[in-house]
Amino acid sequence: MNIRKLISTCMAAALVGICQAKDFNLRDFGAVGDGKALDTAAVQKAIDACSDAGGGVLRVPAGKFVIGTVELKSNVTLSLDHGAELLGSQNQEDYPTDKLRPAREGQSQCLLYAADAKNIRLEGLGVIDGRGTPDVFPRGAGPRGKDTRPRLIRFENCENLTFSGLTYKRPAFWGIHLIDCRKVHFTGVKVRMRNNHYNNDGLDLDGCEEVLIENCDIEAGDDAICLKSSLNPCRNIVVRDCIVSSNTAALKLGTSSFGGFIDIDVSNCLFRDCPMGAIKLQSVDGGRLENVSISRITMEEVGCPIFIRLGNRGRAYSKNTKTGANLGAEVEPEGAGVGTIKNIRISDVVAEVVIEDRVKAANAHYKKLKVDTTPGIKDQEKAKAGPIMITGIPGHKVEDVVLENVRISFPGHGSEEDAKNEVPEDIARYPEQFFFGVLPSWGAYIRHAKDIEFKNVNLSVRNDDARKKVALVEVEGFIDQE
Repeated sequence: MNIRKLISTCMAAALVGICQAKDFNLRDFGAVGDGKALDTAAVQKAIDACSDAGGGVLRVPAGKFVIGTVELKSNVTLSLDHGAELLGSQNQEDYPTDKLRPAREGQSQCLLYAADAKNIRLEGLGVIDGRGTPDVFPRGAGPRGKDTRPRLIRFENCENLTFSGLTYKRPAFWGIHLIDCRKVHFTGVKVRMRNNHYNNDGLDLDGCEEVLIENCDIEAGDDAICLKSSLNPCRNIVVRDCIVSSNTAALKLGTSSFGGFIDIDVSNCLFRDCPMGAIKLQSVDGGRLENVSISRITMEEVGCPIFIRLGNRGRAYSKNTKTGANLGAEVEPEGAGVGTIKNIRISDVVAEVVIEDRVKAANAHYKKLKVDTTPGIKDQEKAKAGPIMITGIPGHKVEDVVLENVRISFPGHGSEEDAKNEVPEDIARYPEQFFFGVLPSWGAYIRHAKDIEFKNVNLSVRNDDARKKVALVEVEGFIDQE
């Protein structure tokens, strides 16, 4: 992967937009911006005028502009001044889908939409706020119990996209969702989507290529930076210099993994406050997950620090697929086959794994949960603070994984009974690390794997633990060079 070429491509695309820019002011198209009037028609009219002129900059001045679904067009820069807010309408009827391409995964509703467009730029110091609170957009409240919660952004098959500055917050469903897009640059973006609703992913990139994510500050309720591949592979993705937190994962490749993930580079990031795990690399739908480099990562207050899973859910996204996961252990493979995981390099990592705080966990979703104040640590809390886990399934091994210069501190508290636990295979179950239960080792659990190498990997425990440090099950070629 040529990182310099990727960066120069993103910058060149941004400069093309700047050089062609003509200025338009949103208020000149009748937008009110008082936080009450619906400005959808005015915003769409301004976007269309900008596009019809061959492209330009649509300036959004200070104000609160309430909108439903609007479609961005080629060669349009949406530039929000400081104090400018695009506020998602809280009326479900303002999110029609009749002119939108049906979503491949989940419902089709969204606030900002684009398809088959080029040279779109979102920039400035303003805010795009979906206002997607649960009291307004409850789950499954659509016709016949369908989930119609709108995403914040859904762009499909677009090229030369720039997200510079801006704060994105409070979607009713996923946040920024890009499908089959190419030449994408995120820089200086703020994402504020934690504890607003269910399924509040930060950045979802499905089948995208040539993407640079840098200098971003992301707080997500669900997966923060999530690469998906429902059809096409994610390829040539660079993430660097970001601060990331999440209720689930800071960085996730999967769960949708039919197309695979190839040539991914993540470096110099802080992953903090991720109680369900920090790094999750998953191929469970038949795709190739190969050539992944993760380096210079600091983790603070996280659950399982590294989870690498090759499974056989086997989902092929040949039709619209509900995003909700069947979490049961009894599920069977869906038929798409088994993929591969190989050539993974994780280096220069410092991590502190902690037991999830029950009071903070009570605020992990939009509703208040009853806090259990019973003394002691429950099995699920210990499972979430599990060891490094690298696992394939019988007949299909994770291969060629190197961890180098890694220092991880674990909380301990494993009992003699925990050390005797048998770990289920769960080959088709939704791949969440703590679903395997409390593992019989506190530092690393490796199963159905080949050519796994630890170089200068220091694993320590802060409290007594009766489990072994490392457990190996059907592992061929494990090397531990302390």
